[in-house]
This record gives sequence, C-alpha cells and structure tokens, in this order.
Amino acid sequence: MKLLIETPTWLGDAVMASGAIYELVKYYNPDEVVIFGSFVATELFKNDFKTIKDDRKHRIKQLFSLPKVDIAISFRSSFYSKVLTKWIAKKGYTFPKIYEGHQVEKYSQYINSIINQDKIYPPKLNFTPFKYQKPTIGINPGATYGSAKRWYPEEFAKVANEIGKSYDIIIFGGPGEEDIANDIEKNLTIKNYQNLCGKLSIQELCEKIGGLELFITNDSGPMHIAAAFGAKIVALFGPTKYTETSPYNTSYKIVTKDLECAPCMKRECPLGHHECMKLITADEVIKVSKEFL
Repeated sequence: MKLLIETPTWLGDAVMASGAIYELVKYYNPDEVVIFGSFVATELFKNDFKTIKDDRKHRIKQLFSLPKVDIAISFRSSFYSKVLTKWIAKKGYTFPKIYEGHQVEKYSQYINSIINQDKIYPPKLNFTPFKYQKPTIGINPGATYGSAKRWYPEEFAKVANEIGKSYDIIIFGGPGEEDIANDIEKNLTIKNYQNLCGKLSIQELCEKIGGLELFITNDSGPMHIAAAFGAKIVALFGPTKYTETSPYNTSYKIVTKDLECAPCMKRECPLGHHECMKLITADEVIKVSKEFL
C-alpha cells in the first residue's frame, strides 16, 4: 500500500502536524510513504520518508508527474489539495475547517476522523538535540508570516545583554531575516554570542534549538520546533491567537498585552501603531525568562 501525505505549508504548522503525520504512518504501516509539501515542511521528514517538494510555479505539470497512491491525506484545505488527492489516490482526504481548539488538536481531530481513534498527537521531530558545552539561550526575532508578529531588535538585544551575563546566547532566524539579526548584534554589549541567522539547514535548526536551556521567541515556526523538543519557551504574542498556536508543551510562558484590537491576524498592523508588540518591554521579558532559569 502506498500513502501520500501533503503537509501544511508553513514550518510551524508542519511541526504542529508532525505527531499526526507519524501516527498516520504507524497506523497504515504502508509499503511506501511520500511526504509532499513546501521545502521547509518536507525538510522535517526527509530523513524518514521519501519527500517531494511542491513546485508552486509548475503545479499543474507536477500534478501529472506525482506517483499514484492508494491513500492521499492532505493537511491543507485548498482547492488544489482537493484536486490533488482525488487525482492521485484511490481514496483522498483534505483538511476541513470545522475543528476548534489548538492547532495541534485540530490536526488530531482530523486524523481521528480518518483512522477512528480518539487521541491527541503532540509534535514529534526525529532529530537529536545538539549538546552545548555551556547552558545556552536562544533568541528568535523573526516571524516569516509578517512584520506584525515581530518584536523589536533593540528590545531583543536588551534581553540578550542581561541574560548573556550568565548564559551563552544564539541568535536564530531564517533566510531573509539577517537584517533583523544584525540589528540585534549591533546593540549587543556581550561577547559570548553567535549569530546563526540564515546559516542553518532545517535539520541543524531543529538540533540547535532542541538543545537550548531556554528559547525566547516571537510566534513562529522555530517556536514550535522548541515545543516539539519540550524546551522551555518565552513566547511573545501580539496579532495572533495564542489559544490556537501557543507552544504545545508544558514549559512555556506567554508575554502578550491582550489589546482590544488583537488578535487581528494581519501581516502588518492595520491601525499603524503596532502597540500589541511595542508595549512589551525588555524588563518584563527578562523577568519572565529568569523565572525559568
């Protein structure tokens, strides 16, 4: 039996779906598994399964070249995914937007409806955490979805300068976020730090985050990576729904202002003031962080 699984597009969503994806493979125990999705999503699973990158520029052409399978299960709800699962599979499923709760729970409910189980599948990543010589704190100033989710580099630098008195610091971030990381670096007074923004593969990113003492981060894909490893997390939330996308583990604290205009779910602040993030101070993030240390 051949099984194809289409992942969510975004890194964080793919991490939140990872437990459900591994459960599907365990349940069906197929002869062949194909993971289909975006580059960042498929990188999470390439060591375990065959992966095919979603060629968004040539989707129709790619549709005809994809392998025929017995079952196709998509974690997306787009029209393309509905066409995809019907075209390549004898039996196909796409994600319906009918579930409530945390995104991990939504994905779990979806899978339970297919395989007739009643479980929650926490994020699961098959990478070995990196072993640091000294306890190390990670800071993650980026957020791929948009600028509204990002706290400010100078504020991250204040936190790093204080926490860095006792712990080594690593600045994380993905390609295209180097300017933000560099702005933090310009404001650092400590010397015991590394700027790894844009320098890591997805596997290296997972391994480095997995070994951290604490991860201080915006709502982002790397935040969910940290959650999958059970890392301690201080998560800064502004325009997004922390009830649905908070770290899915038990070792996190959320810093948010719960403004009336939030969560707006916009890429950029529609009111132009961005107070949901501006009102978060370095002092309160430092205080919350030290409660973990």
